[in-house]
Amino acid sequence: MINNQPLKILLIGATGQVGFELCRTLAPLGQLISVARQGTKITLDLIDADNIKAVIKAVKPHLIVNAAAYTNVNQAETDQLIAQKINADAVGIIGECAKKINASVVHYSTDYVYAGDGHTAWQETDKTAPLNIYGKTKLDGEKYLLQSDADSLILRTSWVYGMRGNNFLLTMQRLLAEKDKISVVNDEIGAPTWSRMIAEATSAILAQKIKQQFKFEQDAGIYNFSAIGETSWYKFAVTIRDLSAISCDIEAIAAAAYPSAAARPKNSRLNHDKLARVFHIKFPHWHDSLICCVDE
Repeated sequence: MINNQPLKILLIGATGQVGFELCRTLAPLGQLISVARQGTKITLDLIDADNIKAVIKAVKPHLIVNAAAYTNVNQAETDQLIAQKINADAVGIIGECAKKINASVVHYSTDYVYAGDGHTAWQETDKTAPLNIYGKTKLDGEKYLLQSDADSLILRTSWVYGMRGNNFLLTMQRLLAEKDKISVVNDEIGAPTWSRMIAEATSAILAQKIKQQFKFEQDAGIYNFSAIGETSWYKFAVTIRDLSAISCDIEAIAAAAYPSAAARPKNSRLNHDKLARVFHIKFPHWHDSLICCVDE
């Protein structure tokens, strides 16, 4: 309850990987209004600034959760204008609108804002230096939201997968079933993070804040927000194959041997100390989450 009213939550991107899971986990917390570019009763197009402002003005939420993004990393290299509008400009507009109505914002960002060199886990205070347009636009979105001075959390996650949408898990399951042998990059390291765990952890944080009349205040800011542990894309693929009981040879290759329009970080390890210290949240190990996901 906020001022004796149910918490009103506007979820943007409700039909995406994370948004779909958030529909379930956010619903018990208050009055949930779910929007997306299509497929929802109320539509919201992040390319249309006036549409964003009109929806937020009409709903008057206490909290805006933005789970929408332009996530095609390779296509963003040539589709820069659209990626910028969705990942950056729209986020700034959301922040400005939230500030005007005294609403809070949860926004998801990415490990791709970091340079991706070295071997140690990135902390939130480390220098950002994205290698591709996707990472640059996501970083701009963070900056614009912070500049709006809205009460906000920016949650940097990594290697998101689930049982819907376009992601590595579903792509691997399809390729492994179709082919006798595939090649997968083995020199990029990170933590695969199940979309359901992102939604569960987000709602756990919000449940804490509801008890405090719902404001992030001194806890606002940037948090690394991903699964525990680390692996390579190759080892991730091998684990998917084994858990899915599919017979297919997988060859480990260097990223340099796999042509890609967008450069990708070698090191996507994220340090989670801040998340644990402030919100007492700890994600499961990536392998444990993957088992649960595939079992479903």
